[in-house]
Amino acid sequence: MSLPRTLEPELMDSREEVWAYDAMDHRDVNRVFVNDFLEALQAAGLFSEGSLCLTTRPDDARFVDCDAATIRIVDLGTATAQIPIELAQRSRLLQIMAIDFAAGMLDVAMMNVDAAGLRDQIQLDCVDAKHLPYTDGMFDGTISNSLLHHLEHPHTVIAEAIRVTRKHGLLFFRDLLRPSDQASLESLVQTYAADASPLARLLFTNSLHASLSMDDISDILKSLDLPCSGLHQTTDRHWTLSIRRT
Repeated sequence: MSLPRTLEPELMDSREEVWAYDAMDHRDVNRVFVNDFLEALQAAGLFSEGSLCLTTRPDDARFVDCDAATIRIVDLGTATAQIPIELAQRSRLLQIMAIDFAAGMLDVAMMNVDAAGLRDQIQLDCVDAKHLPYTDGMFDGTISNSLLHHLEHPHTVIAEAIRVTRKHGLLFFRDLLRPSDQASLESLVQTYAADASPLARLLFTNSLHASLSMDDISDILKSLDLPCSGLHQTTDRHWTLSIRRT
């Protein structure tokens, strides 16, 4: 019998949860996310040759000199803005709207953005990703990392992402993949959170229980008339959706 989905609270907004999340070492996972997203942008033709720094060390080339137009990105469920900061450090062409519905997360996000000196590229907004206040086609790309597993009805966020992304723009989602059984879940927690704090281990465990299966995501895509060809399992604990809006 497959592991059933067990929902967790939609918002992580207590001070303890926010600081526990921000203290977790997401650097490698975030860097891979940013690399993959930027490569997908280039493959989609949304950036010209040479307009991005794809190095895995952002300090090698903080800014890239080119004449390409600014690219507008919205990050759904930004938490403490770690991914927008990584993105902005890779190219000054990116203007990022980083949203979250948890005010506590955005308080820490503002501190992180200020510390990185990136307020000219990153704007924070406390809004619900299920009901975005932005106009149709406002963004060139929509990204989301590990938001959907928090939601009882994740299809609403994907539908909103489609709406606010311009025609031929890029949708890039990555999230946790629900393990097939309890033993597999416990193995993932041991592998990736053995040295984490008890609260961090609990958060990771709950997130794995709440995450979606490949079949779950495929069903959502079909209900929205989206192709499943852009959906792949990309690690032992993640799936990735990368598609262009038609």
